[in-house]
Amino acid sequence: MTRAHRSHVSHGVEDLCAEGVELYTRALREGQVPAQDAVSAPCLLDLGLLQPHVEDTARLEPVAPALALHRLLRSAEDRIADERRREERLAAVFEPLMRIDSTRTATAETPTISLINGGDRISLAITRAMESADQILAVQPHVSHVGANSQPQRHSQALLRDQALLDRGGRIRTLYQHTLRHAPTVLARYEVLKGDVEARTLDEVTQLLIVVDRTVAFIPASKDYKLALEIRHPALIEHFLITFDRLWRLATPMYPEAVQRPSLNGISPRQHAIASLLIEGLTDTAIAERLGMNVRTARVHIAKLAATLGSESRAQLGYLIGRSGILDQRQDEGPEQSPEQGE
Repeated sequence: MTRAHRSHVSHGVEDLCAEGVELYTRALREGQVPAQDAVSAPCLLDLGLLQPHVEDTARLEPVAPALALHRLLRSAEDRIADERRREERLAAVFEPLMRIDSTRTATAETPTISLINGGDRISLAITRAMESADQILAVQPHVSHVGANSQPQRHSQALLRDQALLDRGGRIRTLYQHTLRHAPTVLARYEVLKGDVEARTLDEVTQLLIVVDRTVAFIPASKDYKLALEIRHPALIEHFLITFDRLWRLATPMYPEAVQRPSLNGISPRQHAIASLLIEGLTDTAIAERLGMNVRTARVHIAKLAATLGSESRAQLGYLIGRSGILDQRQDEGPEQSPEQGE
């Protein structure tokens, strides 16, 4: 195979190359061309426009354009007929399946669970769901207000759509972790919002959750919050509502009236929560993650707890917690008086 032949790009007859057009035209005018001339345009042989001369194989003669066109059209018609037969077979296979699917989807105009990709698309989906909503129930964990997940633009968009709902006479209920009672993004939110809005806090909450009108919910589908699930399945919505209602009853009021719980026997509510996690054998890092604080702050609380109980080691601290009976006492959940900045 020559270099010219290797460089020739394969194509269909409807995209005949310039070399092919020139050689085929010359063959029609002269009646034949040397076979070596077709090296630069091998497509003419492949497409049946040139054929070897009967008496001299070193030469090529052209196939009449009318005959070539007839062959090509006949080939196209055969392919079309094959595709039509294939369409009929596919329709025969899928028609009974489509009847089953149409019955299944007759009662559900939209998917019960949809995956949303990208922060802007997630924000748009929530905004659309809230356009005529009357109630929002939300769980906002510590991670949604710190680090890369805390985006001022997102908080601004949320404020606008939340205030629009409140202006329509709607209501908003939000659960936070205790560590967010003094977070700048949270404080700024309740300085701006006007209407039927309440917030409460707990030591631990679930992952981010937004329930709109008790009919549609949004939860994260990835740790970086770039994927979310939009859920409309009644059973799952009911599960979210029950979980939220039970957490709400256990939570400490934060807004519009903040409730502060006093320490019991020298043990603050935060230290009480840490003590229960220490008994479970959790590390400092795991405790900090569960309670939504940084590790340094968690260790400060552990040190204060150890000093209060007179412990000199981690092992002794667990023993003293169990012996002191502080976990057996009924203790109302609530944050300390002093804020914890930067958590």
